[in-house]
Amino acid sequence: MADIQGSYDDLFVAVPRALAELLDGGDVGGSVAVFVDGEPVVDVWGGFADAGRTVPWERDTLVNVYSVTKTMTALCALVLADRGALDPDAPVARYWPEFAAAGKDGVLVRHLLSHTAGLPDWEGPVEELYGWEAATARLAAQAPRWEPGSAAGYHSLTQGFLVGEVVRRITGRSVGAFFADEVAGPLGADFHIGLAAEHDRRVALTVPPPGLDEEYTAGSAAADGEAGTGTAIRVRDGNSVAWRRAQIPAASGFGNARSVALVQSAMACSGTVRGTRLLSPAGCERAWQEQFSGDDRVLGMPARYGLGYGLFGTTYGWGGWGGSLVMIEPEARAVVAYVTNQMREPAAGQRGLELVMSAYDGLLGLRA
Repeated sequence: MADIQGSYDDLFVAVPRALAELLDGGDVGGSVAVFVDGEPVVDVWGGFADAGRTVPWERDTLVNVYSVTKTMTALCALVLADRGALDPDAPVARYWPEFAAAGKDGVLVRHLLSHTAGLPDWEGPVEELYGWEAATARLAAQAPRWEPGSAAGYHSLTQGFLVGEVVRRITGRSVGAFFADEVAGPLGADFHIGLAAEHDRRVALTVPPPGLDEEYTAGSAAADGEAGTGTAIRVRDGNSVAWRRAQIPAASGFGNARSVALVQSAMACSGTVRGTRLLSPAGCERAWQEQFSGDDRVLGMPARYGLGYGLFGTTYGWGGWGGSLVMIEPEARAVVAYVTNQMREPAAGQRGLELVMSAYDGLLGLRA
């Protein structure tokens, strides 16, 4: 059985066992954390940080969590809303006047957070993702693909720029700087939107699915017979230095399971973690107020969206390309996070869900 490092409460022995099974089954490396009341009851890792399996995954190894980053960007917006600086029901153009172009004057902030703004695809070259002004100017000029608020279509790359520019217009800081100053810094969380060169040595590069190489791309075609116009993102792009340095707040966050679970514990614990208050209980509840329920016209499957988070029964959270995942259980004041450098296809998210389920017996045991 794979060697698992870290610590865990005896009630949660199924979690490290599940991680070991994934590594024994061929995964390269990963980490899992379960936090309850803002404290770790599981903090484990194992495997390797490189495709050649020569560099062990360490306690402080970082990995690109792709769309799990959306939950961090959403938290920034929710913090601003809780402070009264951002109104989710306001037109985006109130904060970002140029955004009103091309018939977008009726797009509301909550539409950005719930994938209903009608701007789901990135229609420019990959290189423009690395420059904030070029990316946001292109999005400001685009016309919506559908009547905003009338339908949902997953904004895989665009959501971070859209929400992030609103954050920047309000605060004068990039979303990465705001997150570092107002969220990660106060909590002591090792999560980064825009990774500094000093952390490169700790990064576990993404490993493509077995049998595929770094040209493997994220799907960009839309469902419902629509032509997907989005630029496909390759594993090669996600592993580039340019990607790490850029702030792509929907997809370029770097962290480990511990940091993801710590940050999102703010949402699980009514806004306060380890004595640090990020937002109020009412501010947390905004996240799971349903904004859309139905078929996502980009994903081609049923989806429920709150403000920045996917809704799944009584839990909420989101997953990233390749398999990383975070799920929040507000009733149990718990968060389960899994990050990995190993992509799988199909059903990459299934591994994360298995790890989430492995934590449930322990959560039930704590209630007993």
